[in-house]
Amino acid sequence: MTHNSLLILLLDSSGDSTGLVKALQKKDLSLSLVVVRSEAEARRWLEENQCQAIFLVVSSFQSQGSCLAGLQTAASPVAVIVAASAPSVTDAVAALQAGAVDYLEAPVSESCLDTALDKAGVSRRISPAEPASAKTEKGCAAIIGNSSVMRQVFSLIKKVCDAETTVLVRGESGTGKELIAQALHYEGVRGSGPFVPVNCGAIPGELLESELFGHEKGAFTHAIRTRLGRFELAHGGTVFLDEISEMSPMLQVKLLRVLQEKEFERIGGTKTISSDFRVVAATNRNLEQEVQAGRFREDLYYRLNVIPIEAPPLRERRQDIPLLAEHFVARFNRLRKKKIKGVAEEVMNRFAGYAWPGNVRELENMLERMVILAGSEVLSMADLPERLLEAGDAAPAEQFEELPAQGFFLNEVLADFERRLILQALEQTDWVKNRAAKLLNVNRTTLIEKMKRFKLISSSAEA
Repeated sequence: MTHNSLLILLLDSSGDSTGLVKALQKKDLSLSLVVVRSEAEARRWLEENQCQAIFLVVSSFQSQGSCLAGLQTAASPVAVIVAASAPSVTDAVAALQAGAVDYLEAPVSESCLDTALDKAGVSRRISPAEPASAKTEKGCAAIIGNSSVMRQVFSLIKKVCDAETTVLVRGESGTGKELIAQALHYEGVRGSGPFVPVNCGAIPGELLESELFGHEKGAFTHAIRTRLGRFELAHGGTVFLDEISEMSPMLQVKLLRVLQEKEFERIGGTKTISSDFRVVAATNRNLEQEVQAGRFREDLYYRLNVIPIEAPPLRERRQDIPLLAEHFVARFNRLRKKKIKGVAEEVMNRFAGYAWPGNVRELENMLERMVILAGSEVLSMADLPERLLEAGDAAPAEQFEELPAQGFFLNEVLADFERRLILQALEQTDWVKNRAAKLLNVNRTTLIEKMKRFKLISSSAEA
């Protein structure tokens, strides 16, 4: 059985995977490369083996991408990267909406390949010549943010990354809970070991037990070979249990024992297996309410919630939006071979006032769409999706729906509010400083100083 593999499914009859295979071999991956040429062959292989990611090589995703959902099901959700020899904007949007982690143009450039592998969670071997870079890039530095609430998160990560204690990351969907879990892993003493994610909500309940504990040959129908579980594969590293609230009561009992003893048996086996791993769990639900409703075991909740970390929603860290936007635009420039120079101030102002129900993930997906469809070198209001145009600017009093439990720095919030008011005055007066200063009842020199402080520069000539 192959456990650490990268599967390349070639459905483009006119294409050749040789270039892609050579490019991947140059990356010195800690994975074996497996090339198959039909969906049926891929599914048969996935029934008996595990892989970290799948490259789906097609001519057009619209005509040949229907197998993506089936591959993810067969592989017990795995990252799929689409590489198209006849790429198009429509194709890219369809692939990403279908669940692909990335969409590339074949032949794939080296920089795009690096980014795609990172998004799929596939890393290179760390050679003795480069010990410093990999750990830092995958730790706190991989999380974009400088707001007060994010600095508190970074501080807590640093304090507990070396502990063996279980951590529960709580937060809404799209807030970056897995990035926090990765930071806990890569910043700590287990950083050189495996980071093994398990999405408890995406894997059917009857398959999740096998995913976690593994199974012996003949344990059930189609169990033609012994399969190692995620706890076993994570020896020396970290298991990340995402959407832990979706785990069935039966598995909750087994998980509690594993957390206490670090021992388990494969399905159909009698041998007790020991594995050295740390558990980081995550949920977007209120587990206290789940316990009260009888859907989550109280003893497991207290075992998981030893050290809680809150992933703040984007509406509570609006100061980070410009940094996040700059990061995503730069990344999608590389991925999509675009030359977007930045985001117009009026667009950034609209970003600052939007509620972001989908949090950072929504911002990322929106900017990817805007970069792909952009009509000029600067992302403008014309590039915004309809929901943001309809949303309008939030009123200043709506900065927080309620005060965050961890508190905030009043000076930062006031500075952000001041910046938005100055920007609004400048836009309302077509960036004529004298008129904007009168509107704000401040001296022109005071306005200029504040504009420099907040780095407010018009894309057109200013008066």
